[in-house]
Order: sequence, then C-alpha cells, then structure tokens
Amino acid sequence: MTTTREIPSSAFLLGGDLPVARMGFGAMRLPAREIAGPTNDPEKSAAVLRRAVELGVNHIDTAWFYFHGGLSANGLIRRVLHPYSEDLVLAAKVGPVRHPDGSWGAPAGPRELVAGVQRTLRELGRDRLDLVYLRLHEDDDDTVAERFGALAALREEGLIRHLGLSNTTTGQLARAQRIAPVAAVQNMYGLLHRQNPDVLDACTGQGIAFVPFFSPETLGRPEPSEPLARIAARHGVTTAQVKLAWTMARSPVVLPIPGTSSVAHVEENIAAADLLLDPEDLAALDALSA
Repeated sequence: MTTTREIPSSAFLLGGDLPVARMGFGAMRLPAREIAGPTNDPEKSAAVLRRAVELGVNHIDTAWFYFHGGLSANGLIRRVLHPYSEDLVLAAKVGPVRHPDGSWGAPAGPRELVAGVQRTLRELGRDRLDLVYLRLHEDDDDTVAERFGALAALREEGLIRHLGLSNTTTGQLARAQRIAPVAAVQNMYGLLHRQNPDVLDACTGQGIAFVPFFSPETLGRPEPSEPLARIAARHGVTTAQVKLAWTMARSPVVLPIPGTSSVAHVEENIAAADLLLDPEDLAALDALSA
C-alpha cells in the first residue's frame, strides 16, 4: 500500500497540514462486532479495512485497547495496510487502561500514557503517530494538565505529530490548549445524541477537527419514523446514511469515523459522504428532539 490516492478537493486539513477525506473509518469493531460478542473472523475484518481504503478513506481511528481475544485493531491495520500509503492518517487514543483479559482499570497516569503511545507505535510499525487523543472523563478537570502535558512532551520529542482530546468539555479543551495546540476533538455526537454542542461550536470557530463517534447509532433509543424514514426513502438511502449526512452538514470541521465489521456497511457509510440533504431535510431533522 505505497501509492498515494487522490484526495477530494473537499478534504479537511487536519492540524493544518494533513489532508483527509471527511468520511473516515473507526477501527473499534474490527476485532469484534460487540464488546461482549464473539471475536470476528480476521479475514472478514481485513476485507472491511481493505475496502474502506479502496473507497478513499485515508483517516483511520484506532486504539491499542481495541482488541478481543487474540485479535487487535492495530494488528489488523498493520497486517493489511503496511507499508502505509503516504497520505494515510492514523489517529490513536490513550487514556483507558485495559488488561489482557479484557477488563478495564483506572484511567492511565502520565507514565501509562507514555507506555500506551509506545505500544501503539510498536503495534502499528510506525516511528511517529499522526494524531494521538487523550481520552477524558467529565471529572478529569484536575488531571488534564498533567496528563496532556505527558503527551505534549512526546510531541516535542517527535513521536506524535498532532494532539487531540476525546470525550472532552470546552473547559478541558481550554486547559489543554494552554499546554499545546489541539488539532482534533473526538466526542460522541449524532442526530439522536447531541451532547456538548458548545464543543462543536468551539471547534468550528477555531478550525479544530471535530470527530464524532456513534453518529449513526440510536444508543438504545427508538428510531423516529418521521421524518427520518421519509427523507431516507425520498433519497433512496438508509436512515443511517441520512444520520451521517446530517452530522456532516453541521459544520465543515466534522469528520465522522463510523465503524463496522461488514463490507456492505462500510460501503454504505462511505457513500453517505456524497448525500446532500436539502434545507427542508435539515430543518426537519434539526427539529427532532435530542
């Protein structure tokens, strides 16, 4: 995979210097469709990843703790895509601690964050990571400076190109920015779960990439039949594609990373980048209770 593919003119400059197609791919579901479910067939997961790149995806989100049984997202990425295309942007997360048996530990301290970055570099076979997110919690205000500072030091060493925050608030974003530039924010956001709209506004105003996860998901809520189904039927698409298109229409800095373990589903997700909803569609969807 050493060729450089043509990136659309509508690409977003992540961090001001990395052009990425606005529809990316999240690797969380490559090892297993559900966290409590069976391990995926490695060949089928490899086919999903390969197809995503064939369709123009050059922004892949991963994490060392995305593993299930003996299958890991980082291992699949390296196996399928290494040597990497020059235009491929790999984003990784650190913050959670996960044990080999799959159980979760307390949030990582500075030393564990450094170990997580080093592990990710080894697993992906890279000398430098394009983007590393610090995964936060709402009650992390007192530790943001110390933990983000540990990653900023790795950036100064040249091991990380750009830094990001995941699951963050505007207050935490401001604290981190006093330490080092923040190139991207990754928060849960979608049509049916519009948490922290002020974070999206802040990213839009500052030109920071806003990378929503779970955009097409209902997260246990019943999917509204109107107007979602009507709009999907009129455009000849699925309701998931409508939800992704709505999310992208929220701001030019939005870079969705829908994940899947199905080739058909990854094709569907990437096609949603070309779905243009008209003002009436957007108004009707905006009116849905979040």
